[in-house]
Amino acid sequence: MRFIPKLLVLACLLFSPLAQAAIPPDLLKPLSGDDPDARVAAVAQIAALATPEAAKLLQALQDEALYAAPDGKVYIVDGEQAYDPSINKSVPLPDGIDGVMVNNRLRSAVAGALSGLKLLAPERTTRLAAAQALQQSVDPAQLPLIHKALAQETDADIQQVLQVLIASANLHAPDAATRKQAVRDLAGSSDARLLPVLQAMLEKGGEPDEAVQLAAIDTMGQIKGRVARMEFAGNVFYGISLGSVLLLAALGLAITFGLMGIINMAHGELLMIGAYTTYLCQLFFRTYLPGMQDVYLLAALPAAFFVAGLVGVVLERTVIRWLYGRPLETLLATWGISLILMQLVRTVFGAQNVEVANPAWMSGGVTVLGGLVLPYNRLAIIAFAVIVVVAVWLILNKTRLGLFVRAVTQNRRMADCVGVATGKVDMLTFGLGSGIAGLGGVALSQLGNVGPDLGQSYIVDSFMVVVLGGVGQLAGTVIAALGLGEVNKFLEPVAGAVLAKIAILVFIIIFIQRRPQGLFAMKGRSVE
Repeated sequence: MRFIPKLLVLACLLFSPLAQAAIPPDLLKPLSGDDPDARVAAVAQIAALATPEAAKLLQALQDEALYAAPDGKVYIVDGEQAYDPSINKSVPLPDGIDGVMVNNRLRSAVAGALSGLKLLAPERTTRLAAAQALQQSVDPAQLPLIHKALAQETDADIQQVLQVLIASANLHAPDAATRKQAVRDLAGSSDARLLPVLQAMLEKGGEPDEAVQLAAIDTMGQIKGRVARMEFAGNVFYGISLGSVLLLAALGLAITFGLMGIINMAHGELLMIGAYTTYLCQLFFRTYLPGMQDVYLLAALPAAFFVAGLVGVVLERTVIRWLYGRPLETLLATWGISLILMQLVRTVFGAQNVEVANPAWMSGGVTVLGGLVLPYNRLAIIAFAVIVVVAVWLILNKTRLGLFVRAVTQNRRMADCVGVATGKVDMLTFGLGSGIAGLGGVALSQLGNVGPDLGQSYIVDSFMVVVLGGVGQLAGTVIAALGLGEVNKFLEPVAGAVLAKIAILVFIIIFIQRRPQGLFAMKGRSVE
């Protein structure tokens, strides 16, 4: 007799999983009925079980593999095999079964339930994606499943999303106190999608309880303030990002045009060459070093600088050296060179854009202020722009080449008289500016596709940055690039992209009329 309790315990341990795995018949029966509300409610209750069998049944319902017998029992049918979810066993195929009809409403409920079951997945990314997907439209019937997911969730970010989901679902609760608490729970959110929901509660026929309405007004104010601060921070960040891109695009031009007086209309094509060099480095690593694809960008930086710089040296030695002091001829010659370079790229790579993928360490972003995502690729470009600016400043101010460049810029004839090889300095300076343009092309390749017309999108902006900042002034170029980036990002939401560009152009024209030397005037300039 003393062995009987042990046998009972053993039997419970062996058979309790099977009992839990089976789906109660009272939850299955509405699926074969005609009541649409009962069928949707049954889907939510089955999903709340959060078992593999529940997921199997819902998947069968979505795949239209669920059948109903004349007695109302449902089966999952696969060919000549039938599975009874109420007993979790395969059974002979019953006679007279017919497919369960799935309308759009039920199909939507099943899709939401399957998405909700992913809240219990072992992978964090899957759980987070499922929680964010439910934010689009959360059903109060999914509350048991969300509560279950929250109870076992350990990630703070996912917990926060789940709490918002619970509060959003409770906005439709029959109890006024529950709705009021749900509105207050949403006050800490920064999701602008909640504003229309709260606004609907204030409209006629929405929320009948005055206390809940007052709580909704207060919550809306807090969310709007948080969203406004987040948008402002986003505009500041993306303005700095755009300014960094403009700075990288214009920095080489600030040397060739600002210091040398060369109106280089092929500067945009030097950016393009840097971008295509990055593309070739990516292809090389994919083909010959597939295990090191994430470091191709580190190899592309010196390669783009060298290739673009070499192209610049060739242009300077073959064409531009004969046109110093003749700006109109320089403009026309470099414009022709730009057309030749674009056609050469079309011939070699084709007219279609090519894709340059971000390395894994530059994919994704960091979330701040509750909802603002700062992409890693733009953060990397901002840091890269700072490094390039510091490097250019050190070259121009702390090296022998920089000393010669400044000497030739301020008084070419005197520098020539004291033994400075002005021709060599011109070649190296133009090569330096071209190489920096190649580095700008590397940065641009990480923000979008690369094509033959890439440089045409930045040549006008580059000249505006250099002229506004002051010809030959590195500090002015930095300030002008960041300033134009910020102004553009704050104007775009108000006036649109096209009007924002026009407004900036008009401002620069008026500014140059009033102050031709730009933000910073150059102390001296060589006269040829």
